[in-house]
Amino acid sequence: MRALALPRAVVVGHSMGCRVVVEAALQAPALTAGIILVDGSQFSAVMEPVLNARFAAPDGYVTFTAGLFRDMFGARSDKTMAASVIERATSLSRPVGEKMLTDMLRYDVARLTGSLASLRVPVMALQTTYSNEKRERVSMRQGQTTPYLDMLRTNVPSARVEIIEDTGHFPQLDESARTNALIDSFVAGLPAFYRHGTA
Repeated sequence: MRALALPRAVVVGHSMGCRVVVEAALQAPALTAGIILVDGSQFSAVMEPVLNARFAAPDGYVTFTAGLFRDMFGARSDKTMAASVIERATSLSRPVGEKMLTDMLRYDVARLTGSLASLRVPVMALQTTYSNEKRERVSMRQGQTTPYLDMLRTNVPSARVEIIEDTGHFPQLDESARTNALIDSFVAGLPAFYRHGTA
């Protein structure tokens, strides 16, 4: 953003990328017009022994990752696209993949809530799924909330939350028109101070 001398930008993060855009906004607040979090989540500390146990098995990373990504797609997902995403995820180098997941867990436990509370730009969350008590990914319904959304609202009371129903973890693929319309609506509603990129 700095190298390209961009005006204020709306940064959009999906899944793990939600953490990236939160940190980008904190590191470059003068360049950030707003943040959009697409199907974000928060790992809790109880997941650390679960991940460690899964990764201890010889094929633990691949088995865990394949199951994790299979659950991200629903009945309406393009099967070829889903297979491609799953193959790409499971082919990632095991040390890299394990470190990404364990680092994300540590970030969520130690930093996520504080980082969200420090934001000073408009925020919208587009939520499509959540993990239930069995750690199964489930599509959301209108009016529903989750521990993650409750945490987000506590730390960013002004956050706009939009639920896209009956879809999987990739609304930008499965519900692209609805996703794009909500993004357009968020951008159009930003104060002129942000939209015009002035300091």
